[in-house]
Amino acid sequence: MLAKAAKARQTGAMSSFFESQTASNLAEYSVSELSGSIKRTVEQAFDQVRVRGEISGYRGPHSSGHAYFALKDDKARIDAVIWKGTMSRLKFRPEEGMEVIATGKVTTFPGSSKYQIVIETLEPAGAGALMALLEERKRKLAAEGLFDSARKRPLPFMPRVIGVVTSPTGAVIRDILHRISDRFPVHVVVWPVRVQGEGSGNEVAAAIEGFNAFAPGGPVARPDVIIVARGGGSLEDLWGFNDEAVVRAAAASHIPLISAVGHETDWTLIDHAADQRAPTPTGAAEMAVPVKAELEATVAGLGARLKGAANRQMDNRRQALRALGRALPSLDQLLALPRRRFDEAATGLGRGLQMNTANKRRSFERIAAHLRPDMLSNRLTERRQRLSERMMRGERIVERMIDRARSRTASADASLRALPARILGQVHRSRDRIGGLSARADAAVIADVRRLRGLVTAQDRVLQSLSYRNVLKRGYAIVYDENGAPVHAAAALSSGQAISIEFADNKIDAVTTSGPPPAKPAKKRTEKESAGDPPKQGSLF
Repeated sequence: MLAKAAKARQTGAMSSFFESQTASNLAEYSVSELSGSIKRTVEQAFDQVRVRGEISGYRGPHSSGHAYFALKDDKARIDAVIWKGTMSRLKFRPEEGMEVIATGKVTTFPGSSKYQIVIETLEPAGAGALMALLEERKRKLAAEGLFDSARKRPLPFMPRVIGVVTSPTGAVIRDILHRISDRFPVHVVVWPVRVQGEGSGNEVAAAIEGFNAFAPGGPVARPDVIIVARGGGSLEDLWGFNDEAVVRAAAASHIPLISAVGHETDWTLIDHAADQRAPTPTGAAEMAVPVKAELEATVAGLGARLKGAANRQMDNRRQALRALGRALPSLDQLLALPRRRFDEAATGLGRGLQMNTANKRRSFERIAAHLRPDMLSNRLTERRQRLSERMMRGERIVERMIDRARSRTASADASLRALPARILGQVHRSRDRIGGLSARADAAVIADVRRLRGLVTAQDRVLQSLSYRNVLKRGYAIVYDENGAPVHAAAALSSGQAISIEFADNKIDAVTTSGPPPAKPAKKRTEKESAGDPPKQGSLF
């Protein structure tokens, strides 16, 4: 025990010595002060840096709009964050595994003693990365069917209104307007957009959707065809037309769309989604409208050909009619055969009448030979006998029907005479049955009442056995405070407080004369008891 105490005193002395030496040489910081100092030092030393690395752990923007991920190479990694405002200004969306060059500042997060880079701009690491991103996006959109040729619509032959989505200050819009004016002047509606830089893709997509939202017959004419145009440039300059929003807007457009972005060798994703691709903006204007002079010449030529064809057709029909007229027979030739048949019929008409009269006379004589008086009398006699037989048969049938009706009437009368006796018997049987059922119902009601009375009695005994009044009858009492609430402990009462006490037979009012006893103070430890505790070891710092 003494050895432990000596060792503790020696350790405490050494700790006090080192603490005094340290305090004399170094300043003392709190954790917050030290973390803030490190944060300021890192931000001043790395205020603007460019870091090249591969995106790792990217899961898209957080619900707050910020994006959290990491940049890594083959040996190290650094946490990165893109705030919501910066995220909306990026030219392209970050993707998992993409190699990028990030520009921003390095800072620390004192809550977890970590450092990270706050990205302000983000770009792919070279044209190769842009091409890889472009191919990946092309495969994704093609898999969704946005580039299928089956969904592409034909262009209208002669549009009345043309919508142009391009920059209003460039040479492209002047070339398109000049070409349309030379070929076929129509109404042109220009939707001004940015064709390069941050946010250009969203503006182009909004313009396409805006043209499709125009109502036919509205204050602004709805275009029959849309031209999306821009001059040539590098892959970075044309990157806005590779934006996914632009491709989806072009694929969803209900108005036929012509893509005229860059030169003939420049290809963007909107070219695959458009209904028609033009090599240049001037070529798009040529695709949109025909040449008016050529149409007029074609119409004039077709009119001349139509007039000549009509004249030749009339001449051919006139010659054919003359040939048919020459082939028709004369009137005498047409009436010769019918006239001969008429003459032959007139010649044979007299002989036919004579032969027909002779035939009718022979037929009359043959029939008259059978009409003698004796034959008529025989037929009358046969008809009288047949009529008498039928009358006798009818009388017998009527007599039989009367007999059957009489027998049915007699049987019905007998049944009606026996009916009152049967009805009386049924009434007596029903009366007896009702009396028996009434007696059974009374007995059932009495038995049910007795059963329910027994249940109520049993429940009353249980209630009486559980009632607190039985406890009061054994000499106990209940104490209530001035509010009528039961008092569960003496500590809840104070001196001079009004109370009421309930006994088994009545309730009385009372006043407390003293409060609860004070709590006993804790016993102080003696020096010997304190000396038995093990000594506390002091800190070396």
